[in-house]
Amino acid sequence: MKSFGTMAEKDKNDHNIKGELTYEDKVIQKIVGLALENIDGLLSIEGGFFSNLTGKLVNNEDVTSGVDVEVGKTQVAVDLKVIVEYRKNVPEIYNQIKDVICKEVANMTDLDVVEVNVTVTDIKTKEQQKKDEITVQDRVTDAVQSTGKFASKQVDKVVDKVDDATPEQGRVK
Repeated sequence: MKSFGTMAEKDKNDHNIKGELTYEDKVIQKIVGLALENIDGLLSIEGGFFSNLTGKLVNNEDVTSGVDVEVGKTQVAVDLKVIVEYRKNVPEIYNQIKDVICKEVANMTDLDVVEVNVTVTDIKTKEQQKKDEITVQDRVTDAVQSTGKFASKQVDKVVDKVDDATPEQGRVK
């Protein structure tokens, strides 16, 4: 029987394997989008997915929307447009954003975040944000309810027509 070698010999041989590890932009965008969910004072990423104050998904179900990244072989640059909460210290929020992005990207990918650009596009109170939000779930719920009511009315009309039809008239007029 042939010996497969010791663990040290196997590790030495593994270093001869050629290849490259790369990340699609959307992977880094997703890491960033998910990492930002719990930053106090950050109400939303403009144009993107975010859990709002009532726990519903806002604007878009795609976590990468609103997060722009440039991914190189060893480094990442991130651009965001955000809405922050009124009376919160914006530089502190910016520092928290940078810290959490650097930490999460490094932990998951070993890439260095070399730049984080944040543009504050609006400042709102939590109440204004809640009022302004039209959520995906609200839109879907409204659409399902109105479609269901319409379909129910149409079925009722068909049932009435079928019930009124006599065998010699046929089922449908």
